[in-house]
Amino acid sequence: MGSRTMYAVLEQAAQRYGNASALYQPIGKGKYQTYSWSEYKCAAEEIACGLRTLGIGKGDVVAIHAETRAEFYLADLGILANGSIAAALYTTYPLPDQIGNLRASDARAVFVEDPKSMQALIEAAGQPPLPVRWILLTGQTENALTLEGLRAEGRKSQADDPQAFEKIRAEVRPEDHAILYLTSGATGEPKMGLTTHAALVANVDMGPMALGLSPNDCTISFLPSAHIAQRVVIELLPIGMGVPVWFSESLAKLPGEMKTIRPTFLLAPPRVWERIFASVNAEVKKKSALARKLFHGAVGLGAEVSRLSEEGKPAPKWMRNALKLAERLVFSKIRARLGGQLRIAASGAAPLGKELARFYAAIGMPLIEGYGLTEGGVLTLNPLDRPKFGSIGVALPGVELRLAEDGELLVKSATLFAGYYKDPASTVSVLRDGWLYTGDIAEIDSFGYVYITGRKKEMIVSSNGKKIYPARIEGLFKSEPIVNQVVLIGDRLPFVTALVTVNVATAETLKGMEPFKDRVAGAPPVQTEVRKAVARVNKQLAPFEQIRKFRILERDFSIETGELTPTMKVRRNRVLENHREVVSELYMGKEESQ
Repeated sequence: MGSRTMYAVLEQAAQRYGNASALYQPIGKGKYQTYSWSEYKCAAEEIACGLRTLGIGKGDVVAIHAETRAEFYLADLGILANGSIAAALYTTYPLPDQIGNLRASDARAVFVEDPKSMQALIEAAGQPPLPVRWILLTGQTENALTLEGLRAEGRKSQADDPQAFEKIRAEVRPEDHAILYLTSGATGEPKMGLTTHAALVANVDMGPMALGLSPNDCTISFLPSAHIAQRVVIELLPIGMGVPVWFSESLAKLPGEMKTIRPTFLLAPPRVWERIFASVNAEVKKKSALARKLFHGAVGLGAEVSRLSEEGKPAPKWMRNALKLAERLVFSKIRARLGGQLRIAASGAAPLGKELARFYAAIGMPLIEGYGLTEGGVLTLNPLDRPKFGSIGVALPGVELRLAEDGELLVKSATLFAGYYKDPASTVSVLRDGWLYTGDIAEIDSFGYVYITGRKKEMIVSSNGKKIYPARIEGLFKSEPIVNQVVLIGDRLPFVTALVTVNVATAETLKGMEPFKDRVAGAPPVQTEVRKAVARVNKQLAPFEQIRKFRILERDFSIETGELTPTMKVRRNRVLENHREVVSELYMGKEESQ
């Protein structure tokens, strides 16, 4: 253990697992190109030596602009092996923002997925052109080096000097900067966070105790690699434990890939788990009354058994017997859609609704929630054998947590970032006396389980001075199939209102929808259903938190409109700005429900 560089972790994997397959990259028609652990390490060394031939050395920033794929992993580890700093761009961001990030990070080279993306970036940059070397991960074009070409340069320098890589390696220390995270900036301007090798490796070393994965496990990678959860949990952690990674060809193909690859471990944001839940629900609605009864009865039974086990109580014998039947007729079929081998289904990036968590626990596939942030790494995880719904779990080994007087969650850990790039003032505002101020408001129970109740910056203070945390209330809507997204409004206003977007698949199954197929949001059956959902949520709230009025929007929030970050977090301010007229209507005239 102890401090090592990320390259040293890869080297150890290559020594241990050698020719076993590490990465599976789809190349179309159901075929894959594989890279063994030894090939993975060899690629990282060649890329490092190749970068040196371009004059790119220790401490230089090298950007990566690509979807998540095997070549991304090779480039990333090559940059780290060279002692350079890897900065992955969110490919879904508007191009001017990406160019802004490239200029602000002082990137000297960019690994880019294909000639088309490269051309788009060059055009968006305009004048002066970006002062970078372009390296293509796939395809080729005139004014760029290919990944193969870069590796060939690296091999040539190794042939000329057999000590070439050793010399580079000797320069790189665990305390050196390794990754520059371009944070998605859910609250205003994106900041760039620097993390050291030592912090990354400290996080990777927590893996075996928390997850206990081995080379017999496997996972599918489909999230954006610019995001810390994907980078640490699905790219770096598997190196530490020898877990092979399969790359998804596209989100549309993911359901089919789940069945053929049969992952044992999967990390997905709540949106993906919600979609699976919604599609199961929509299918059940089409079945006979008897089949529907069987399904709901089975889920209710499973939920009760998992509730008892969460409280440490045994289920009565009749319940266990009935559960065996439910398992055979209902649950095993749902799990088979996900490959049937999932041992660890993890949800990250945003809070998961309690009902959604109950559903997955009921079908024998509990979703394990964790918590992390760009500035801190991955910090908490629900124990696999004792998850608690609605909680982000307990501190990982070596992580210290405490609550400030106002309930803000503070963290001390070897995984904390080194600071914001060229922004000492912002760094000092979150890192004080070795503690990271997360900006999340939390509660910790007597067993050490942490519950996030809101964001400090997103707190709504109504005009009568009452404090309301929108995240908690919005989370209650996750169990309402008709509601897709919801944003609460009410800061410095007399009462709380909401903007709602509708789950179209659920809406289409409502009675009396036939004449309204083309205008779902305005359809009376949808209005009625949403009103009922709001009433159910209101019952769980204090009077001052209750939603007095709501409006159903014609479209979902999206990344393109700037309303969502690439990790699907809602940017409140942008939503309110884009729907300003609707918001002002909500506060005109009387206080009443729509």
